[in-house]
Amino acid sequence: MTCFRITAATIAVLAGTAVPLVPGHAHHSFAMFDQTKITTVTGTVKEFNWVNPHVSLWVYAAAKEGETPELWTIELTSPGNLTRVGWTRHSISPGDKIAVEIAPLRDGTHGGAFRQATLTDTGQVLTANFKDQEKPGLQ
Repeated sequence: MTCFRITAATIAVLAGTAVPLVPGHAHHSFAMFDQTKITTVTGTVKEFNWVNPHVSLWVYAAAKEGETPELWTIELTSPGNLTRVGWTRHSISPGDKIAVEIAPLRDGTHGGAFRQATLTDTGQVLTANFKDQEKPGLQ
């Protein structure tokens, strides 16, 4: 009977320590983006995907005549974070002309981490920088 209690207690402790590791392991780091560089992708929005855990933006980069536009994938923060700084699921729409500043992917593929966007038809600037959006005196 004593062996069973020790085994059950051991299993409970091990299970309890393993569970908190799962969420941390499921999320990725931003090491894949080169935060020391800024690239501007100018083009037309293909898709704006407003879902957790990260909003995604696909932009066809403007191409020279006769060339095929390159599709760039841009990762933003969560919809909740974007909502806090004034965004909605309609802030960007397919077909919008846009200039997006990103931290590019280190491997050189067409993608990056969002920094700022300008809707070129209206001049509206969208940012996900919480510090820039804070009200004076907010702690």
